[in-house]
Amino acid sequence: MLRLLFVLLGLAIAAPAVTYSLPTENDHLFRNEPDKFYMWVDRTFEGETTRPWEGGGWGLVRTPVRVDGKVFMLRFHEGIDIAPVKRDKAGNPLDLVMSVADGTVVHVSDVPGRSNYGRYIVVSHPISPQGHAVFSLYAHLAKATVQPGDPVKMGSVLGQMGYTGVGINRTRAHVHLEMGLLMSDHFDGWFKRYCGGTNYHGNYNGMNLIGMDVAKFLLAHHANPTLTIPAFVRSEPAYFKVTVPRKGTLEFAERHPWLAYGDLTAPSPSWEISFTSTGLPTGIATCQREVSRPIVSAVRDSGDPHRYPTRGLLTGKGSSAQLTDSGLKFVSLVTGSFAQP
Repeated sequence: MLRLLFVLLGLAIAAPAVTYSLPTENDHLFRNEPDKFYMWVDRTFEGETTRPWEGGGWGLVRTPVRVDGKVFMLRFHEGIDIAPVKRDKAGNPLDLVMSVADGTVVHVSDVPGRSNYGRYIVVSHPISPQGHAVFSLYAHLAKATVQPGDPVKMGSVLGQMGYTGVGINRTRAHVHLEMGLLMSDHFDGWFKRYCGGTNYHGNYNGMNLIGMDVAKFLLAHHANPTLTIPAFVRSEPAYFKVTVPRKGTLEFAERHPWLAYGDLTAPSPSWEISFTSTGLPTGIATCQREVSRPIVSAVRDSGDPHRYPTRGLLTGKGSSAQLTDSGLKFVSLVTGSFAQP
């Protein structure tokens, strides 16, 4: 435990001061005016047609369904949709899209038809001198003005807001922003095994980036500029834990050592990984339980069937939960078990 404390203190002391900002001039999030910040979605539910701004937020905010008198949202939105503040006479957005922090451009998808994101950019942001990073993603761009390898500062222009991608038109033009963690260094192998087709984006496919609640983080960081992403992620409440067989090293833990609880080099037959309800890892520890396959070792009783708050990663209710097929695929991506015989 002392060793872990020293490691975490060393990372905290040596970590560069990182400041984060919004990616456009739209600052209504910080003015507590969400209806002017988020791009609304068209929604028809139980015969009523609305345009709720909440549909542009992060989390389970789309596709409502009523079950036993209670409304659940089925579709997980992994980022936030930021509305334009400037348009030309034809209604095209004029907003510039900027990097939320210092970093390096690692991916530019300049062929809109190759992703639901349309034209999108991924930037890597260092959070330690050892090279550990988090990633931001900017989607639906009209154009990109950077290339992979370009260094950027907070506020550096990456491109222009647009409406490329699936299900978006000029009226709903926006930038979709995500911030999250890279799940696997070998994503193409997982994609070929479970998805098929062509992965044009390497490790920077959006499916390989697990998003945090970016608006919640930006608001918290705005209120407390010393807040770091590791501190924010570790403070997010865990909804379930999964114990997995230990086979060699855990690359995800090596990329995110600040998620470690205790000494991960200590011998053990398994790992136990803590997740938020939507799948963001918040902690990794060794475990002395013998398991032959991933199992849910703990779950919070929300009072609802687990499939709803976990976007279908779990099934069951109360204190009992199991990984669904999509949950097993998700865990295999985090652990890299899809690449092991």
